[in-house]
Amino acid sequence: MTDPRRLVDKLWAYANVLRDDGVGTIDYTEQLTYLLFLKMAHERATRALRPERIVPDKYSWQRLLDADGAELETEYTRILQGLGREPGTLGVIFRKAQNRVQDPAKLKRLIHDLIDAEQWSQTGVDIKGDAYESLLAKGAEDIKSGAGQYFTPRAIIDAIVDCVRPTVADTVTDPACGTGGFLLQAFEYASRDAASFTPPQREHLQKQLIHGVELVDGTARLAAMNLLLHGAGEANGPSLIEVKDSLIADPGRRWSVVLSNPPFGRKSSLTMVGADGREAREDLEIERQDFVVTTSNKQLNFLQHIATILDINGRAAVVLPDNVLFEGGAGETLRRRMLKDFDLHTMLRLPTGIFYAGGVRANVLFFDKKPAGERPWTSKLWIYDLRTNQHFTLKQNPLTRAHLQDFVESFGSDHEARVETERFKAFDYADLISRDKVNLDITWLRDESLEDLDNLPAPDVIVREIVEDLAAALAEFEAVALALQSRSAASDA
Repeated sequence: MTDPRRLVDKLWAYANVLRDDGVGTIDYTEQLTYLLFLKMAHERATRALRPERIVPDKYSWQRLLDADGAELETEYTRILQGLGREPGTLGVIFRKAQNRVQDPAKLKRLIHDLIDAEQWSQTGVDIKGDAYESLLAKGAEDIKSGAGQYFTPRAIIDAIVDCVRPTVADTVTDPACGTGGFLLQAFEYASRDAASFTPPQREHLQKQLIHGVELVDGTARLAAMNLLLHGAGEANGPSLIEVKDSLIADPGRRWSVVLSNPPFGRKSSLTMVGADGREAREDLEIERQDFVVTTSNKQLNFLQHIATILDINGRAAVVLPDNVLFEGGAGETLRRRMLKDFDLHTMLRLPTGIFYAGGVRANVLFFDKKPAGERPWTSKLWIYDLRTNQHFTLKQNPLTRAHLQDFVESFGSDHEARVETERFKAFDYADLISRDKVNLDITWLRDESLEDLDNLPAPDVIVREIVEDLAAALAEFEAVALALQSRSAASDA
């Protein structure tokens, strides 16, 4: 039996070896993705019972084992390019794949000592998946790589899925899936009773339950592999991850559950390079017939997109920054629409200091889609404040699932049976709609740090919170500056 800890340590130790050659954690995880896939395909093709060919012979793992020196590097590059042109899961995992390990000796060691030495198909899916996911988490900690923007803290994902409770009868999507954290947890939650599933239910679980969209090729391949290593999807079947821009158009499909943490950043933008080589950024206003407002605010557009793709009586949980709660104009229009046409029943105010991307103040909005009707569907919005007087940091005091347990229990399965507490309050529709600009940025707890100077948080926590506040303010100023700049350019034209 393979020890998961040993496997993780082995994988991570080699990441340190390659870092000296300029191969970052995400680059290393990508190379592992390619090689693991080829090795697992080889194991399936050569097994005694029901052998299954996933990869064409000309791109097989055996060709890497047989090559040496410069020939190994050439053969590896040829295989990556060839598989990138294949359809389905193969194409998503190998699309635009490149060899980042320039030292043939280290590439050979990676292939022979690290990957080939293990039997990956016979290792429990939890072990393989845990090893791979720990690498993704390590990659997210590498602030310089920017990988953290694709990574939602696991404690938040677990708590959200525990509230939404996806089942095998659902279809679950994430239109900004990153490395697949929400999809993976939804799959594992729905798999809990798999022993009692019928054959059609098992097939639905593996092939149709989850679906994700990711804009960035490299991140999409990590998501596809993450799911595959946990038993979701098929190596030689259609990919559960689509590589495209979710916001461009209505996909036509509808899902019963949407779980997402759309990318941070206020604007949808297109970077163009002119003839002189200089870059110009154009803010994109997304215009779609199914959208209520036309705006370049990426978060508002993702919220509108999720509202479209959610099926009637479907349920959604979306991580969104504070500006969605109070921004005027398009933001106000959209909040009115959400309160009237959806049951926006719960909001979790997340603490600061929990995301790898700094300066983020975020919330989780939970809402259900309802049939068209005359009366507003939201009767009460329940807000749970996990931010005031809470101090977390990524390293010294990280947020854990235990910190979210009171929220999950307060959320419950019956909204009518909810009970108000110090941190959990209900606000009626009439009160919400009458607030200035329908501002949902609501607080009621006293910030003790403003009054009790004897019980201030540790200095490193205070510094981190100051940095978060400054980064958030800078992001707001940047958005204003860009808006003024584009308005000025339009008037000059």
